[in-house]
Amino acid sequence: MDPQGGEARIQRQRAAGKLTARERIELLFDAETFEELDTLVTHRCLDFGMADKVVPGDGVIAGHGRVEGRLVYAFAQDFTVFGGSLSETNAAKIVKVMDHAMKMGAPIVGLNDSGGARIQEGVASLGGYADIFLRNTLASGVVPQISAVMGPCAGGAVYSPAITDFTIMVRNSSYMFVTGPDVIKTVTHEEVTKEELGGAMTHNERSGVAHFAVDDDRACLGLIRDLLRFLPSNNLDAPPDVESEDASDREDEALDRLIPASPNQPYDMLDLIHAIADSGEFLEVHRHFARNIIVGFARLGGRSVGIVANQPAHLAGTLDIDASVKGARFVRFCDAFNIPLITFEDVPGFLPGTEQEWGGIITNGAKLLYAFAEATVPKITVITRKAYGGAYCVMSSKHLRTDFNYAWPTAEVAVMGPEGAVSILYKKELEAAADPAAERAKRVSEFREKFANPLVAASRGFVDEVIRPRETRRKLILALATLKTKREKNPPKKHGNIPL
Repeated sequence: MDPQGGEARIQRQRAAGKLTARERIELLFDAETFEELDTLVTHRCLDFGMADKVVPGDGVIAGHGRVEGRLVYAFAQDFTVFGGSLSETNAAKIVKVMDHAMKMGAPIVGLNDSGGARIQEGVASLGGYADIFLRNTLASGVVPQISAVMGPCAGGAVYSPAITDFTIMVRNSSYMFVTGPDVIKTVTHEEVTKEELGGAMTHNERSGVAHFAVDDDRACLGLIRDLLRFLPSNNLDAPPDVESEDASDREDEALDRLIPASPNQPYDMLDLIHAIADSGEFLEVHRHFARNIIVGFARLGGRSVGIVANQPAHLAGTLDIDASVKGARFVRFCDAFNIPLITFEDVPGFLPGTEQEWGGIITNGAKLLYAFAEATVPKITVITRKAYGGAYCVMSSKHLRTDFNYAWPTAEVAVMGPEGAVSILYKKELEAAADPAAERAKRVSEFREKFANPLVAASRGFVDEVIRPRETRRKLILALATLKTKREKNPPKKHGNIPL
């Protein structure tokens, strides 16, 4: 018996540009590897005429299969059956595969496409959500969890994706919100569309709730497969290594010319990342959100790494609230799943302003600091240009137990930039000078020559080596090989109290 909701509903699903739940499962897994569980489960609701509306499977497909040959568990909500609404019994199906995944140490993928809790079942369906949230929480940091929002996801349903590691949304067909446009209009008198309120780009650009935006269901499922290639199956495994045809000792002369002559001129940090990664491949995470920091996955010598980098091409690479939270979350994911961290630093400081201070930049900036300090995976930092003030400390400095800290000759490690430093150090001299502009230029030149370089930091051991930009890839791969047997533990405790 086909557990889907009938041909008419299937056609409506396709007319909306969406695949069916079963088609999604087939595209996610390697061919003919999916094993479905609880195919014949049905709801137990007898009220509101539901006794006559029984569909095997009850609106969710759940089971396990292989992705690139590795075990993965998944569930897919079927919008053609009761609008994909969550019932007591189909929540139990989801909980079952999550429990299996934890026992087997395998990733969990949730394909969300649901109208929410099944109203006819009342509190029983709400209890089902809480059962799922508990499993999401217990699985956090134990097995990777990926959520794809491929249709509606509203009300309490949003909190499962929120707890998982990565959330993918499909443009023009998916949305997430706690309260919908109608409720908002009634309560606050604001008028907003579903797309504006909780569409894919809203959550990718503005809220940061989602990590990826894709054009259609096929792209979404392909992205999940790509993402899983970088991740271990669980927190006790290492990420999968692959054979790389890209030479480990490859040098890129263009990197010697990457840093502009003017210290205030931007450049694109992605050029550096693509230049050092195996085959130039980089899977960027949170690409549309807090673009002053870059996070994502690459391979170096076939080994999976997480990359965190300031982006001078946006807000001069300053750290602000959103960038700090974005970076901290990614760092903690990599640390939980044994993925080495590579940091590329060019940061002039924290973004100034009342909006940042009143918004809590102190606490939020501390999240990134805490995440890097707490991380025990191999950590390598390369300072390409600016490393000023507290932001220098935060970006995986030597003082936060980073294993190897390199600097390019263009690196500037200082409490602040030359202009700001001169204004403070030579305030009286500038005021008394016959030609303040000339005096300022002279003092700035002196400060830049003395401090705007990596030599002072290197003389203290805060930078291990000053390297030529062209040899960055080779140095990183050698460092990763050295760190392959790294063992470091944090003090025994139940858990820390990260500044949330």
